[in-house]
Amino acid sequence: MLKEVERWLSTRSWSVSDRPLHGIMSAKRASGSTVSVVLPALNEQETVGEIVAVIREDLMRRVSLVDEIVVVDSGSTDRTSEVAAAAGARVVHRDEILPRIPAVPGKGEVLWRSLLVTSGDIVCFIDADLRDFSSDFVSGIVGPLLTEPGVDLVKGMYDRPLAGAAGQGGRVTELMARPLLNMHWPQLAGFVQPLGGEYAARRSLLEQLPFPVGYGVELGMLVDALHLVGLDALAQVDVGERKHRHQDGQALGRMSAAIYRTAQLRLARGHLIRPSLTQFERGEDGFEPRTYSVDTEERPPMAEISEYVKRRAA
Repeated sequence: MLKEVERWLSTRSWSVSDRPLHGIMSAKRASGSTVSVVLPALNEQETVGEIVAVIREDLMRRVSLVDEIVVVDSGSTDRTSEVAAAAGARVVHRDEILPRIPAVPGKGEVLWRSLLVTSGDIVCFIDADLRDFSSDFVSGIVGPLLTEPGVDLVKGMYDRPLAGAAGQGGRVTELMARPLLNMHWPQLAGFVQPLGGEYAARRSLLEQLPFPVGYGVELGMLVDALHLVGLDALAQVDVGERKHRHQDGQALGRMSAAIYRTAQLRLARGHLIRPSLTQFERGEDGFEPRTYSVDTEERPPMAEISEYVKRRAA
């Protein structure tokens, strides 16, 4: 590990217990900053309501750390929108945001568009499939952005159990993302959960970043932020344990392909002759190929979008 990373781990890697909530609130009042929480959601009716309710109770009613909760529905076919709204979130459908640019499927697409329907100086992203959710996920990763002026982006780090086995979750992280980062961006080797969906950043940073439309968004954001603001502006906070729905192996393969594509673009800004992935499933006549396209599109920095510029100027 680079000496720079060893130093970073000792100065920019914290625990949620390092910042009591009353201290975070004092810093928020002193700075006058506002905080938005965004939940990208697709068919998450079983979990999204509890997450919204916990944030509202702990961080909006008991204290005023969070100023707004926005659930961006990316095309759910279940009751995600109704459940989220009933729990107290403002729900916006992906297709209603920036209709001039047709939406494409993908998590990064939703996160990018969320900047147009939120107002916080700090934007905190939380995945909507978390179980046994704790508001520490929000206060933990927002805290350093309020208490440390030099920090611009904070990732959550946590244990990820799989089928009851501790530390076995995050398979794409261990098999794809971590090797890529260690080999090509070793300054980022200290991140425990580089692909984790729980992180917060200053709007002033987010609006300058391109957003890969799919699963490559987390890796792309880390790499681009490193080049834009430097390692010391990035941090991570231990928030305990993350329980969520795990995807099957083939879905993880498609996720890995999107992440590799995101890395490739940043390494060479080249192009793939065939940006697709073929996987196999056993059918009646043996193994049958299934080919999926790999996300290749990226959205430009939001600061380049005229509607966003007008909204910020208003």
